[in-house]
Amino acid sequence: MLWKDFNQGIIKENPVLRLMIGLCPTLAVSSNAVNALGMSVAVAFVLICSNWVIAAIRKITPDQIRIPIFIIIISTFVTISDYVMQAYTPELYQALGVFVPLIVVNCIILGRAEAFAYKNPVLNSILDGAGMSLGFALALISLGVVREILGAGTVFGLALFNPAVAATIMVLPPGAFIAIGVLMAALNKFENKVQ
Repeated sequence: MLWKDFNQGIIKENPVLRLMIGLCPTLAVSSNAVNALGMSVAVAFVLICSNWVIAAIRKITPDQIRIPIFIIIISTFVTISDYVMQAYTPELYQALGVFVPLIVVNCIILGRAEAFAYKNPVLNSILDGAGMSLGFALALISLGVVREILGAGTVFGLALFNPAVAATIMVLPPGAFIAIGVLMAALNKFENKVQ
C-alpha cells in the first residue's frame, strides 16, 4: 500500500504528463534545466510538507473550512520556499519570477491536499507527496533538458555543441508545447510497448 502511494505519481498519475495539471509553471520555467530543477525542488518541498501537515490535522479540520485551511498551510510553505530561494539562490529566484509564489494555487498541490492528504494517514500522505513531486520533477527536468539542448546547445549551462545550429524556437513558448507533446507521445509509446 505504501509503495503504491509513492509509485502512483511517478508515471501512472504523473501530474504533468498524465493528469495534465500544473502546466502553466511547467511550460513557463522549463526553458532550461537549472530553472526546471529549481522549480521542482520548490514544488517538492511545498507538496511534501503541506501533505504532511494536512494529513496530521485532518481529523480536527472542520469540513466546511478545509479549503481555506489548506490554502493557509500551503501558502506558509510557499513563503518559506520563496524566502529561502530569494536568500540563497537569487539568480534562480529572479529567473523563476512570479511562478514561485504561484505555487500556492498550483493544481498539483491543492489537488493532492483535497484528494489524498485530507483522507489518508501522515505516512501515506508524505509518500504520495514524494511520488507526485518526483513525477513532476521528472517531467519538468526532462522538458528543461530537451528544450535547453535543442534550443541553446547546452545542458545545465554546459556547452554541448555550437549554439548557432540550435533551434532557438525550443527555448521560446512554442518550443515548450512541442517538447511536452513529444514527451507525452514517448510516454504513451513506452506504456503501450510494456503492456
